[in-house]
Amino acid sequence: MKLLLKVALFGFTSGAGLASILAATAEIPAEERRSGYEFLSRDTKAIQDDETANPGMLAVLDGEVLWKSTEGAAGKSCAGCHGDARASMKAVAARYPAVDHALGRPIDIEQRINRCRTEQQQAPPLLFESGELLALTAYVAHQSKGQPIAIADDPKTRPFIDVGREIFERRQGQLNLSCAQCHDDNWGQHLGGAPIPQAHPTGYPLYRLEWQSLGSLRRRLRNCLIGMRAETYPNEAPEIVDLELYLAWRARGLAVETPAVRP
Repeated sequence: MKLLLKVALFGFTSGAGLASILAATAEIPAEERRSGYEFLSRDTKAIQDDETANPGMLAVLDGEVLWKSTEGAAGKSCAGCHGDARASMKAVAARYPAVDHALGRPIDIEQRINRCRTEQQQAPPLLFESGELLALTAYVAHQSKGQPIAIADDPKTRPFIDVGREIFERRQGQLNLSCAQCHDDNWGQHLGGAPIPQAHPTGYPLYRLEWQSLGSLRRRLRNCLIGMRAETYPNEAPEIVDLELYLAWRARGLAVETPAVRP
């Protein structure tokens, strides 16, 4: 299976061949769920564990400054409405993405921050993957570190979870692969010498050694689609958030690690 997976991912067989080679997907049982942290080398774990060495903590510190800064025509700060983030934001990231009742659909933390900026601070939204948005998101999410992921599973949220699941399990791109074929069926195996994780979004925004920078889950998903030779979704696409929602629901019970460190 290791060899077949490498052949499939690097495009040396046809889509029809992959369909016959790769088995049907099956969701990982709760007792077998593993954070990506468990697949790290000892050295990378040490970097994540030590907040003085974890490069993602620099963004958290920047986010704290931004949290207290006044912005926009309203002259408000995040702290002016929400107070001390250590109390008001605790466990918030563990519940996102979440359905925004005004929009009638889920939004992630980045989108929530931007809605607060435009509606409460009367400030322009921050660009996705900008240093400011990543820093604020990392700061908010860091307040939930250690909290179990607990996505709502109610009649309003369930349809969007189901859409995210369909995207996760759908074969896409020139390689005719689905996310589930790697991360449900072949987790723990190796690809190019690196272990395949279960794709649980426990630590975003996270510092990726390959990127040499902090990045969002949105960025990682787009990278994966490019690797599958599939069309990527625009940053504002609802499909991105539906997939984020499903991944968070799929990781329910695992602890938030933001900012995580990954290869």
